[in-house]
Amino acid sequence: MINVKGKKMNKKDIIEIGKSLYNKDLTVGTSGNISIKTDNGILITASGTALGFLDEENIVLTNFEGQELENKKASSEKMLHVEIYKQRNDVKAIIHTHPVYLTSFAVCHKALNAPIMSENILYFEDIPVAEYAMPSSKQLVENTVKYFKDRDVVMMANHGAIAVGKDLTEAYLKLETAEYYAKVALNTQIIGNPQELSEKDVKDLINLKNQKN
Repeated sequence: MINVKGKKMNKKDIIEIGKSLYNKDLTVGTSGNISIKTDNGILITASGTALGFLDEENIVLTNFEGQELENKKASSEKMLHVEIYKQRNDVKAIIHTHPVYLTSFAVCHKALNAPIMSENILYFEDIPVAEYAMPSSKQLVENTVKYFKDRDVVMMANHGAIAVGKDLTEAYLKLETAEYYAKVALNTQIIGNPQELSEKDVKDLINLKNQKN
C-alpha cells in the first residue's frame, strides 16, 4: 500500500489506488473519482477517466473552490469533494465509486445498519443512504455532505458510495471493508435468520471504539 506516515500524497498515489480499486472490482468503466487535498489545492481525477487505467495526465489540480488551475476538465463530481474537505479538516482523501454490493443497497435505499458483525460497529456504526439527486448537481452535494459530519462512508441513492480518510490508503480500506459488509449483509438475508448483536453488545463496541479514538 501507500501513504507511509509523513509522506505527502501525489498523483502517483492516486494512480496506484485507482489500480487497486479496479483489481478488487470496486470500480467499473469510467465511473467514479478520486481526490486528495494538498498544500496547493485539490488533485482530482479528470472527467470521463477510468480509475483502473489512470496516468498523470488524467489528474487535475483545482483550487480549494473547485476551479481548474490547468487546461483540463476535473470530474463533474468535484464540488462534492470540495464541500467534504471544507466540512472535515481531518479528511485528506476521498474515493467515490460504484461497487456492486454497496450500490445494490443504495439502489434499494437501504442503509447498512443491522448489527451483524462487531467489525461493522467498530468501523462504521452504520452506513447511511443519502437522498437521491441528479449526479453532479448542487442538490446531490447538499444531500450527501451532511452525513459526513459523523460518518466516513456514505451511500448515495441510485448512485454509488463515497469514502473518506486521512489519506488514500485509509479511504480505500474503508471502502473495501464497507463493500465486504454489504456482501455479508446480503448473504445473511439469502441464508436467513441472521443473529444480530444485542443492544448491550453494540453499546460495548461503541465504547471500545471511543476508547481507541
